[in-house]
Amino acid sequence: MVIKNINLETVCGITSKLPENELPEIAFAGKSNVGKSSLINALMNRKSYARISATPGKTQTINFYNINEEMYLVDLPGYGYAKVSEKDKIEWGKLIERYLHGSKQLRAVFLLIDIRHDPSANDKMMYDWIVEQGFEPIIIATKLDKLKRSQVQKHVKMVKTGLNLVPGTKIIPFSSVTKQGRDEIWELVETEYLGNEEETEE
Repeated sequence: MVIKNINLETVCGITSKLPENELPEIAFAGKSNVGKSSLINALMNRKSYARISATPGKTQTINFYNINEEMYLVDLPGYGYAKVSEKDKIEWGKLIERYLHGSKQLRAVFLLIDIRHDPSANDKMMYDWIVEQGFEPIIIATKLDKLKRSQVQKHVKMVKTGLNLVPGTKIIPFSSVTKQGRDEIWELVETEYLGNEEETEE
């Protein structure tokens, strides 16, 4: 994907009406501090378009980034941050649920998991919940640069086992530092969800 223009088009809070977009949407979920903003910035080829906060749990809205007037990258609120009140957590959960059920253009949900650690209870709950909503989440295993190359397969297996993934679920190891995994994510989005595979006939 060659990024020509980006526009943070819509920001939806708890009481906002969700936009009725006509372009395909690709959503990203993950717990606070898993590197979601860094991933989105890497995908958009920008250093700091998606705000990276020193305070986890800051993304309290659903942010719709229009890419090339062709599609949206959708940044969902981070989950599982301890300092957020239970009331807020419940409200964010409702907001995400409303989006997953209400969007007519949502094509895929990517779930970010920190490759260094066993998936947390919140990660498992989120994965199971996305599956229950009728989606087959693609797993992005973030912070790949923090592991030695020899450790990667062991940790990928740890994520697979920890989440009890549906057989055939795709896992893409990703580093926002080296950008490893970026092209693979875009290739998957373009071929599977945007229908941009090479046409053999005119």
